Amino acid sequence: MEWGYTLSGLVIGFIVGVTGVGGGSLMTPLLIMVFNVPPATAVGTDLLYAALTKAGGAWVHGRQKTVHWTLVGHLAMGSVPAAVITIIILNLISVDSEFFATLITSTLGIALILTAMALLFRQQLTRLGRSHFGFLVEWRDRHILSATIMTGAILGVLVTISSVGAGALGMVVLFMLYPRLPAVTLVGSDIAHAVPLTLVAGLGHAYMGSVDYSLLVSLLVGSLPGIYLGSHVSKRLPDRFLRPVLATILILIGIKLIS
Repeated sequence: MEWGYTLSGLVIGFIVGVTGVGGGSLMTPLLIMVFNVPPATAVGTDLLYAALTKAGGAWVHGRQKTVHWTLVGHLAMGSVPAAVITIIILNLISVDSEFFATLITSTLGIALILTAMALLFRQQLTRLGRSHFGFLVEWRDRHILSATIMTGAILGVLVTISSVGAGALGMVVLFMLYPRLPAVTLVGSDIAHAVPLTLVAGLGHAYMGSVDYSLLVSLLVGSLPGIYLGSHVSKRLPDRFLRPVLATILILIGIKLIS
């Protein structure tokens, strides 16, 4: 079974390296649906897995000065408290309850479908954010701080329950809120923000006892070389074909989890 986890980590790490998306979106459903890992354990383990893997990406972006740290701070002002409050509520529900498992799988299914939509329509949404559509632009610029904090809070709740949302969904919203910032800066900022969010949420799940550390190590053994290999071949693979395929898979998994 541990070799199965490692192989899964290798494949999903490769997908993440190629597309930039797919960590929590594929790893958590795979653990639940294929390996029959309890939903709470799958989410908690994946959160710590994400914190460790994205820390390396954040470090690289930080050295390249492609992180807008003020933006990261504003997102964290919403996401970290929201993650803590969500953990407290989840702890009151009890990780062993049927309602807890249903809440996680339903939220995960919805998050996967939203992530798929973000992948399919990212370019259109990005153009919408850069367009001049009257009073909406004025409202965005006037309330940019509160909108950023609120975005962080929503991501905090979503990520803590499902481990999905900090990547594709967060990026789409940032493209719409900050169309004037370079794309590489938004990517770096999104990765840097995911580190404290997933770490706090993951530690909260660890406190509740919903983290499998041997599973975590097995996934890391496979995913780290997978991400490395995927990153090196990403320029040779047609992204315009890979993203629709990935989005379709996420939609099918999301519908399955909801139903």
